[in-house]
Amino acid sequence: MPVIVAESENIVIGYGTFGIFRPFDGFQFSVEHSIYIEKDYRTHGIGKQLLQELIILAKKNGFHTMIAGVDASNNGSIEFHKKFGFKEVGTFKEAGFKFDNWLDLLFLQLLLK
Repeated sequence: MPVIVAESENIVIGYGTFGIFRPFDGFQFSVEHSIYIEKDYRTHGIGKQLLQELIILAKKNGFHTMIAGVDASNNGSIEFHKKFGFKEVGTFKEAGFKFDNWLDLLFLQLLLK
């Protein structure tokens, strides 16, 4: 599975990757992606470049769908994904725990055609 790295002046400022959504044969054509951008470099278009490339790679490798799991209160990430055609498909209540808070996990899905 790919890992794409974004650099600035030989410093890693972000990365994107995807992996099989679930480790069972029935999910072999579904991938879940992750993108991480250093705080000081957000809103500079780096995430957009990484996700565009991940989508291209997923299509080239014959995957059928790409899934994003996002903190349901992270409106910026939700809107970011919607710009690429991702659709909201479900929410798991209090599935994550971070910074002493329970987080709802929103799943978004893009069918790769």
